[in-house]
Amino acid sequence: MRRFNNVIVRRPCRAMVEGITSGLYPGKPDYSLALLQHDAYIEALKKCGVSVTVLPADENYPDSCFVEDPAVLTERCAIIANPGAPSRNGEKESIEEAVRSFYPEDRIEHITFPGALDGGDVMMCGDHFFVGRSARTNEEGLRQFSTILARYGYTCSEVRLEEVLHLKTGVNYLENNNLLVSGEFINKPEFESYNRFVIPEDEAYAANCIWVNGTVIVPEGYPEVLRTVRSMGYDTITVDTSEYRKLDGGLSCLSLRF
Repeated sequence: MRRFNNVIVRRPCRAMVEGITSGLYPGKPDYSLALLQHDAYIEALKKCGVSVTVLPADENYPDSCFVEDPAVLTERCAIIANPGAPSRNGEKESIEEAVRSFYPEDRIEHITFPGALDGGDVMMCGDHFFVGRSARTNEEGLRQFSTILARYGYTCSEVRLEEVLHLKTGVNYLENNNLLVSGEFINKPEFESYNRFVIPEDEAYAANCIWVNGTVIVPEGYPEVLRTVRSMGYDTITVDTSEYRKLDGGLSCLSLRF
């Protein structure tokens, strides 16, 4: 089983209160509370045995605390994405600077225009990657991503999204062939070979849990999801993400784990 050694996060900026939102979870983020929640998130990650690199806030990009979207980091290569939201596209430059501290030049790849790809649409399951075809990830971005992965011995397949923003909004891999699934992903044939644990509709947000070295970090306030994850035999840590939820952001969005 793989192990994560490093995590990259970025501090939320004051402009986050103007970040992109669907309005599904109403209200503007409380910036002071968001900072405290980010502190707790970092501490939870450290308890999982990783070294956390904390990048400074970037006021030019309100959504830049969601570092998962501008890059995909694997054991064999780093792929700098090409975020599909115009207001977020510039985030890829600053995240690449951070990534260069961990990967040699010849192992850093790029998704280029007209391809678009968000890291939130990418789910790594061992050596296979599922990629959501979404409003933020297009056919050309997926084609480029698949071609890059193949050079490093990985495989890739497309998952069409019908309802959610990103793939990992509704399905997340917890290693050991286990998936948390909600909504449109419950019966998708792409995942029929996995152990699927169904998240109830009223706790769908918490399908976005993250596995870090045997521990699963779970959003606070979702008792059925917490019970389900514990029943699978994992140690758990809960973290409040209420202010990031208002921007459609979850636990996986806030870090790059590799």
